[in-house]
Amino acid sequence: MSTAATATGGTGAPGDQHPVPLQDSGHVHGRSDHSTRYVHGYSEHETRRLTDQAETLAALLHAGTAYPAGSRVLEAGCGVGAQTVHLAASSPGAHITAVDISAASLARARDRLATRPHAATVRWQQADLTDLPYPDASFDHLFVCFVLEHLPDPAQALTGLRRVLRPGGSITVIEGDHGSAFFHPDSAHARAAIGHQVRLQAAAGGNALLGREVQPLLTAAGYADVTVRPRTVYADATRPGLVDGFTRNTFIAMVASVRDDALAAGLTTEAEWDRGIRDLRRTAEEGGTFHYTFFKGTAVNPAG
Repeated sequence: MSTAATATGGTGAPGDQHPVPLQDSGHVHGRSDHSTRYVHGYSEHETRRLTDQAETLAALLHAGTAYPAGSRVLEAGCGVGAQTVHLAASSPGAHITAVDISAASLARARDRLATRPHAATVRWQQADLTDLPYPDASFDHLFVCFVLEHLPDPAQALTGLRRVLRPGGSITVIEGDHGSAFFHPDSAHARAAIGHQVRLQAAAGGNALLGREVQPLLTAAGYADVTVRPRTVYADATRPGLVDGFTRNTFIAMVASVRDDALAAGLTTEAEWDRGIRDLRRTAEEGGTFHYTFFKGTAVNPAG
């Protein structure tokens, strides 16, 4: 889960659209197009956050995803390989091609998998997912996780990906939705901090509320047999692994990482921001609870 959004107001709810201009400083996953910026950057801290997220949510998000031996699988926008690790583990006989536009991210991904059991089954490719260097129908399966939320035109990206998917082949899409974040103790300051991050993602060309759109996006892109199911995270004191791995080290860390951008854009004051993050951290303490929903969609490329 990373951050992108339609332009939304301070609470992150739809409406109240006020895009916030940001200085562009990089590309996102599979795109070289500078109309979209990965708000969290490519630091070691962000790499650790993505790793914590992937490890914590592997059972939830990858359940039911395994590809047959010999099948050709494309992971579009693999980033630092946080999800690639689990793809390779669940499908040891598949031939996985992991694509990303960032050479630095690919280098980290290679290093991450180098000591893992099925590293040899993964081929790494630097490429723009909107202009993939593969012939039509090159792959049997596509896996796209936490990528569409960063793209200015996810429907166009999905349509383009269909070209390299053989007729009858499958696509799996996983996205989060910041509108599904509910927590106790509730706090208007915490909700405002989340909303600021949603607005920053919107200004960067993405959509942090994209999870709710997975079904219509896949359908509009021409895929068939579209099925979308929620994958919900609920963390409280009885589930300390989720409290630490998801609430604290994934979600709160993600929101906290945009502090400087939020202040620079004039969305908030230091005092308001610090209060919001402090209240968010309270949800990871004794008596706190946190809920978030991911959406996992599967579909096929129709024949003909």
